[in-house]
Amino acid sequence: MPTGCLSLIALFFAFIAVIVFAVFGAIKSSDAYKTAVARAKADPRVSEAIGTPIKEGWYVSGNTEVSGGSGKTDMSIPISGPKGAATIYAVATKFAGDWQYSKLVVKVERTGEMIDLTDKTGEDSEE
Repeated sequence: MPTGCLSLIALFFAFIAVIVFAVFGAIKSSDAYKTAVARAKADPRVSEAIGTPIKEGWYVSGNTEVSGGSGKTDMSIPISGPKGAATIYAVATKFAGDWQYSKLVVKVERTGEMIDLTDKTGEDSEE
């Protein structure tokens, strides 16, 4: 393969990598992501199940749409600790600048346990 062609292929893959990292970076910087991870890290049931420190995985899947003070998200966030791995599942709606979680659970991989982190009062003013 000619050297110029290899350079174009390398440039293409670098471009794709930049896009992927930009998308993951945007999701990880969202208020919905930060709040979901903070709640999981602060919950003693999650700490007991997977151990501490709890670390976030790099591959976040789902969808987040925000426009001004409103939006919605449905995402899966991998986390792990010394005792094992889990996934945070978050479904939330942003209204008047506040995220309200209709579903926020951590599923522990080893046991299948579902730890419900949804705010039972229905209020969540994290922004």
